[in-house]
Amino acid sequence: MTRRGYNETLQITISKENYLKAIAEAEADGEFVIAATLARWLDVSPPAVTMAIRRLKRDGCIVVEAEGRIGLTPAGREIANRLLRRHYLIERMLAEIFGMDWFRVHDEAEQLEHAVSAEFEGKLAEKLGADAECPHGHGLRLETREQRRARGLTPLDELKKGERATVISVFERDRKLLEYLDALGIRPSAPLQMLARNYDATVTLRIAERDVPLGQKAASRVWVQPNDWK
Repeated sequence: MTRRGYNETLQITISKENYLKAIAEAEADGEFVIAATLARWLDVSPPAVTMAIRRLKRDGCIVVEAEGRIGLTPAGREIANRLLRRHYLIERMLAEIFGMDWFRVHDEAEQLEHAVSAEFEGKLAEKLGADAECPHGHGLRLETREQRRARGLTPLDELKKGERATVISVFERDRKLLEYLDALGIRPSAPLQMLARNYDATVTLRIAERDVPLGQKAASRVWVQPNDWK
């Protein structure tokens, strides 16, 4: 299956769209994007990544810089942003219109985003608007870690002992992580408090009057807004 419309000659397959979106997301997450990064993000083999990089470079969608670093060209970023917009709208549709659990919508949107027409995308935008966050707490445009910090957010694992915060967003690409956090009560808009930073690389949080242990790696995938709630 191919998509047309980004320019008159370029044909973009679903696979190419997925690679371009993964590059944009990994960049925003602060990763130095190389072939191995894409193999990990997309759970594909190194030979498959090598072939995809060759094709995307040929199509003018990416550049490969020193040390193998992969970056998006303006054409590649346009495609990635278009797919990210669809993904955002579909996640909101699933949650706001169909009531799907917040930790389930990402995987569904990954499938549906490739089948949405421009006309249907426009209808979703009219219906939902573009101001609200998706169920995982992300806005329409990707934010880098630096941009999140600039507006006062911090990774959960960096909270100081005794500090209180509200959950703002959660890394959405790991379904098992989302389900685990949901079971603990860690979801966007949830208030919490850092009780302890433990020797065994865990933290202890107070959430809904419960003391909850969480590994620091998982905590690092949650962004919070420190505050003074009582």
